[in-house]
Amino acid sequence: MADTPAGLILVSFDIDGTLEAGDPPGPVTFAVVARAQARGYVIGSASDRTLSEQRSIWRQAGLTVDFTCHKHRLLESTAHFGAQRMLHIGDTSLDEYYARLAGFDFRYADQLSGPPESWLTF
Repeated sequence: MADTPAGLILVSFDIDGTLEAGDPPGPVTFAVVARAQARGYVIGSASDRTLSEQRSIWRQAGLTVDFTCHKHRLLESTAHFGAQRMLHIGDTSLDEYYARLAGFDFRYADQLSGPPESWLTF
């Protein structure tokens, strides 16, 4: 892993309106998520979808993620990772609300610009 535990980065993705497999589809591709994993980031999703739906989406994309949770349980579902930096990418003010409530930085998926790797910088 590229980051030491003290520098661990966690990136959480909403699904609908954020990921390419969402309903509606969002701008974040699974290739971007795979690049984040390759950089050593803890990756997962926080969505209104059921946990089984979230796991199925990741499985169909060929990715094994570190967590899936409901957005209102973001903090309790990720606290055990001990990440120093945490980012949630979503598409609604509700996504932003729950991300900030959990102590995460937040970015709107449709406002990401530049190469995909720059989306994941803080």
